[in-house]
Amino acid sequence: MNIAGKAMVLLEIWWAKHHIHLAPEPEGERSGQEGDGTGQHPLTMAVVGDSMVAGCGVDNQSKGFVPDMAKEFSRILGRPVAWQAYGRLGATMRRVRYRLLPEVVGVPDLLLIIAGSNDIMANRSVEEWKSDLSATLEEAKRLTPNIVVFSSGQLFNSPSLGSHLREVVRGMIEEQTEASKRICQQYGAQYVDMAHEDVHADEGSFYAADQFHPADYGYRYMAERTGEMLRSYLTERFPA
Repeated sequence: MNIAGKAMVLLEIWWAKHHIHLAPEPEGERSGQEGDGTGQHPLTMAVVGDSMVAGCGVDNQSKGFVPDMAKEFSRILGRPVAWQAYGRLGATMRRVRYRLLPEVVGVPDLLLIIAGSNDIMANRSVEEWKSDLSATLEEAKRLTPNIVVFSSGQLFNSPSLGSHLREVVRGMIEEQTEASKRICQQYGAQYVDMAHEDVHADEGSFYAADQFHPADYGYRYMAERTGEMLRSYLTERFPA
């Protein structure tokens, strides 16, 4: 990138810090159960991570990504799913390891880890990312053998970021994604590469008012796509 390009990136970073007002964590319960519970023991699912886990972008936790995924997983497995969400706005993978994983109650059947976007925005190196993700998976294995790791979100599609900054972010996400795939394979965790999926982020109804987090439609669509991507994994790990 030439000097002019670098200057534009710095300008867009400054603008983003001073003008983007992120949606807060919504009110509502951070646990619940989806699906018909008649005569069946529910699958227990804990989800730890960043603002997507916290449901930022909707007006209540019940409309967030975690309960939407629980609905999809319940439909796929034909059994209820009891979910718990441990999410914080701005959480990096390091915070997941040190602050959020220790909050998980009990021994979940399934653990989902959703982080990475804030590591990108904080300009953390891929070497730092590899160290933090590896350490987090070491801790997570003590809770359950069934671990799913998500990629960062599609920051390079966010209308709130400038075009030059989005291109820099795209390159960082590519590095982070490739590193994550290798580490997850090493630790036996399932990886969901949502950064390269068509989640209809170009549609006007995808983003919340802050133009950064998904809105109701965005979370629902991503949950449906997640169910499709994890169908084989779920049915193999949790047969009827």
